[in-house]
Amino acid sequence: MSLLKSPNTEQIRSIIGSYKLIFIDEAQRIEGIGLTLKIITDQFKDVQLLVSGSSSFDLTNALNERLTERKWDFELFPVSWEEFENKRNYLIAEQQLENRLLYGFYPDILNHPGEERELLNQLVSSYLYQDILSFSNIRKPEVLEKLVRVLALQLGNEVSYNELAKTIGIDKNTVANYIDILEKGYVVFKLDSFSRNVRNEIKKNKKIYFYDNGVRNTVIGNFKPLDLRQDKGALWENFLISERLKQNTYKNTNTKMYFWRTKQQQEVDLVEEKDGVITGFEFKWKAKNNLKLPRTFVNEYGAKEVIIDRSNFRNLQ
Repeated sequence: MSLLKSPNTEQIRSIIGSYKLIFIDEAQRIEGIGLTLKIITDQFKDVQLLVSGSSSFDLTNALNERLTERKWDFELFPVSWEEFENKRNYLIAEQQLENRLLYGFYPDILNHPGEERELLNQLVSSYLYQDILSFSNIRKPEVLEKLVRVLALQLGNEVSYNELAKTIGIDKNTVANYIDILEKGYVVFKLDSFSRNVRNEIKKNKKIYFYDNGVRNTVIGNFKPLDLRQDKGALWENFLISERLKQNTYKNTNTKMYFWRTKQQQEVDLVEEKDGVITGFEFKWKAKNNLKLPRTFVNEYGAKEVIIDRSNFRNLQ
């Protein structure tokens, strides 16, 4: 990595040699990498450059500053269900559904059955509590750890930054900053509340989900089978919403994602808005035959209704 910190053109030429394809992993760790990448793209026109990073803290800033109109951006999430099923085949994937809700979709986890807990513990301790801390200049790591655990325990529920601040004993701005850091580190993502016309809609709260169920379960130290868990519904919801996020991102659907709820506890798990069309999704492990979305929501927004359960979740692909 030291060779790439501040090289001149001739030094870069000696590093590249005759190679036409250059791959730099964890580029955010290299000081001044943006300028180095600019030199390569400007001076070595026949070289294809691939740059990856496990977080977007410094890498995004470096690339945006130096490589405007010279780059394509791609987001890579943990393996999607579609990718998993295509690789393992339908039957094996079906048999693995419960394990995926418990242990998630990181490649190392998928490739080492029986070692999931140990590998997830290593992942969380090395990445979540070392790499993120080193890149984000967080001065109180114990606060970040407590916040992640609180978010994990509130999975699927609305969260208020004010309430989180009171629970953890920090101010609201710190909560917002730390959640932003966790988003940039691809640990969690948030959904805002959908609010347009209905008087009693919740407008300010958010829901926060984990990109990977395995990471979430590791944070709270719970890998009990689904039938023994009180949070099965939350795990199912987190899995489906994260899968929907992967699909919308990879397929470039330009879809905005929200949740909807009123003060009277009417709610829709996921609301998608695309080209003026609004679709509401309800997620249940086993849906009742007559299950419908709240009429207030459907009638006010002319929304499409989609009910997803264990039997038809592949329709989200």
